[in-house]
Amino acid sequence: MDSMELGGNIVLTGFADRDFTELIVVKKIVGQYSRKLSDATPDFGKLHVSVKNVHGGSTIEISCTAEVNNHKFSSQVEGHNLFVVLDEALKKVSEQVHKKIDKQER
Repeated sequence: MDSMELGGNIVLTGFADRDFTELIVVKKIVGQYSRKLSDATPDFGKLHVSVKNVHGGSTIEISCTAEVNNHKFSSQVEGHNLFVVLDEALKKVSEQVHKKIDKQER
């Protein structure tokens, strides 16, 4: 599957067939979450986001994995709107990372 790397710590997979304008918005959304994660912890490594069409192409599935201090945090969300599904999947990963950071600080 096609992958593109952004800024060294973001990898997008499966987005090559997406419309150019969709891709711009996807990069902005993923970039914002990546920046928040790297600001939250110096141990942030990489954010990998992949997309695929499922259920005969009627549904979008987004899988996200964040690597922080050799730990992997993952989420997978399905839906019909690319941006809503992307935001939801990234939000889930971000919440997992922040919970881990909060536990370490106690």
